[in-house]
Amino acid sequence: MAHHEEAGTRISISPESNPVTVYFNDVVIASTNEALRLDETGHAPVYYIPRDRVEMAYLVATEKRTTCPHKGEARYWTISAMGRAGENGVWSYETPHEGVAQIAGYLAFDRDAVRIEVDAPPTSQSW
Repeated sequence: MAHHEEAGTRISISPESNPVTVYFNDVVIASTNEALRLDETGHAPVYYIPRDRVEMAYLVATEKRTTCPHKGEARYWTISAMGRAGENGVWSYETPHEGVAQIAGYLAFDRDAVRIEVDAPPTSQSW
């Protein structure tokens, strides 16, 4: 688990132990057992998915860029599926700051644009 602290903001990144699936209009656009969970002071947890586990055919790169003082510059994609679009609903820090370098090559999703399910693995039962 990585930790980064700066000016009252604490960021921790840890591997998510459960499968994470991302849906847009009931279409699976990402699914992995290798997600990273980023917790940042004052924000809901964000799941970062390895790029190779995201259906990139549903994403269209946009010109939008934002800068986070703790993570660096983010670039964005619009999600397009089933005749609907989630404007700038996906982002990535291509070259994040050193303290959060683990998220390089991972994509994150706007919870207002998608449904994210984090499933506990099934428990085995003996009869």
